[in-house]
Amino acid sequence: MAISKKLEQQGGKTAWLVWILSVLFVIYLFSFQTGYSIVNSSIQHEIGLTVEQIALIAATYTWSFAVFQLFSGALLDRLGARKVLLPAIAIFTLGVFIFSQANSFGIFITAQIVLALGACAGFVGAGYVGGQWFGMAKFSLMFGLVQCFASLFSAFNQNLIGAALEQTDWRSLFLWIGIGGIVLFILSLFFMRDPEAAYKKNSSIDTAPFIKDIFSSILRVARIPHVWMAAIYGGMVFGTLLSAGVVWAPKIMMAHGMDASASTISASTLWLGMAAGCLLIPWWSEHMKSRKGPASYGIALQLTALLMIVYIPQLNQSAVIALWFAFGFGAAAHMLAFSTVADIVSIKLIGTSAAIINGFMFLIGGVLIARPGTLASDAVSSGAVVDLQLIITATRPIQIALLIALIVSLLIRETYPTIGSKE
Repeated sequence: MAISKKLEQQGGKTAWLVWILSVLFVIYLFSFQTGYSIVNSSIQHEIGLTVEQIALIAATYTWSFAVFQLFSGALLDRLGARKVLLPAIAIFTLGVFIFSQANSFGIFITAQIVLALGACAGFVGAGYVGGQWFGMAKFSLMFGLVQCFASLFSAFNQNLIGAALEQTDWRSLFLWIGIGGIVLFILSLFFMRDPEAAYKKNSSIDTAPFIKDIFSSILRVARIPHVWMAAIYGGMVFGTLLSAGVVWAPKIMMAHGMDASASTISASTLWLGMAAGCLLIPWWSEHMKSRKGPASYGIALQLTALLMIVYIPQLNQSAVIALWFAFGFGAAAHMLAFSTVADIVSIKLIGTSAAIINGFMFLIGGVLIARPGTLASDAVSSGAVVDLQLIITATRPIQIALLIALIVSLLIRETYPTIGSKE
């Protein structure tokens, strides 16, 4: 598909169109993730699942995503956005339809694996598009904007789904979400593209050398110790956000005595905080000329907010809203994990490095979603009552994860503007 040089200028009309489509895919998959936190109670009662099974369904998505994510970045680096994102949108939409018709624990697990296979290229793909079409100098800013819009929509999406469920059942709701995926695929089929240079670079691929090159790139990035330090703190921070935003925030609020509606509204503000943080924390990093400082401050804010929410009894709703907003704002520090790694790897490994970081984030997220569910289930089996004390016990892994993230963020070396050798 030919593209005029005028239209494919960095930051031009085509650049914005392709970027918007990639962001819409991220919003689409985020809407499903956050929507699960609203419908999981309905699914639990209709299908007859345990709390642990509900948590495992959510965790299966994140674990599968983490595995598939390892390869998505390397594929983007070599094939470009069009050849990767179009199949990804189709696969994710298929997963939505499977989920909408699931009637057993096993089918829900299958649906989550299909969803994860499609979703693994979404967030990293949007970051890749930003770097390709707007230049690597704006990589951090454009990546932050991707998360900002996704989080902003997630905040309203939870309330929209809550309102929709008053008019229809969760199966019909997800059928309509699947139809939305079909529309997005058709739009992307016509308008999703890469810069002309990418077409030439990726026009011919030999299978064996191609696969070997993918694994080589993954290993090159994986052998850098700094990548793993960034992955640990980024994973812990994002994992706690995912755990709270997808499953546990509404449950924490209900343990405080709030009704389901108030719990949903209060918890959804963490996504608003995340959106604000993704706008301001990358900008703050550039202004301070530091990755380390803003990351540490953000994690400290997130940890403090969580401890206050969990341990301070009889919080009024206004205080809860403010604290969940602060929790989400601080969690935006995970974006600097992508930035600090991008500072030290070559441009041709940007997609691969982002995929490794993002995959590790979802791997930890899966643990932090499932582990509290296991603790809660074990406690209930032992005769414990579902109350605030049980929630304190169940969320202890989340608290510990944030403490570890804070320590690692203080120990990691500073990389701004590009300290150290490039790989």
